[in-house]
Amino acid sequence: MAPVFSHGDLRLYLLSLLDEGPRHGYDIMQALSDRTGGTYTPSAGTIYPRLAKLEEEGLVTKTVDGRKTVYEITEAGRAEVTARTGDLEGIEAGLTDSVRLIADEVRGSVREAMKSLRADLAAATREERKTASEAPKEDDPRMASREQVHRADAAINEFRAQVRSDLRSHVARGGELAATVIDDLMASLDGVARDITRSLRSLRDETPQN
Repeated sequence: MAPVFSHGDLRLYLLSLLDEGPRHGYDIMQALSDRTGGTYTPSAGTIYPRLAKLEEEGLVTKTVDGRKTVYEITEAGRAEVTARTGDLEGIEAGLTDSVRLIADEVRGSVREAMKSLRADLAAATREERKTASEAPKEDDPRMASREQVHRADAAINEFRAQVRSDLRSHVARGGELAATVIDDLMASLDGVARDITRSLRSLRDETPQN
């Protein structure tokens, strides 16, 4: 969920970034992406016209440093930032909420993926039990078991590819990946591993020994 800058909010936020020190255009765009956890990545067509407007208003100046244009806040710009401290706090709070929502959505996606994997594995276990009980005695049970292993491999590989793709895409778009998300993923994987171990142990206990 990308944060939405209300009318005038982006202008004020640009001033607050320049109040921290001079920046060139790309640095400003990168700072906006970093501060919002990648939920807002502005284009040059969005930032430069606003910087030009701030320059016209006498709130920033620009100088050319080699191939870069560096923007610096003026005293009038600092005065506006100081006068609107309360507005800035409100903007920061809104951006924080947006980043938190993104993290929650990622954690929710991981949990749903783990639930789906557990359901697939449980179904595979039930199917294996059913097949073992219905198969003619002359069938080789090891062959049927190997087929189920292949099914499990396919399910695990599909899950791995999906989660890896989701995580890499999220980070590539500039999104933050909190440690708690990976902690949840690892805990869920451990839970699945324990469930599988219990299921296999139960199968061994139920299988008559020759």
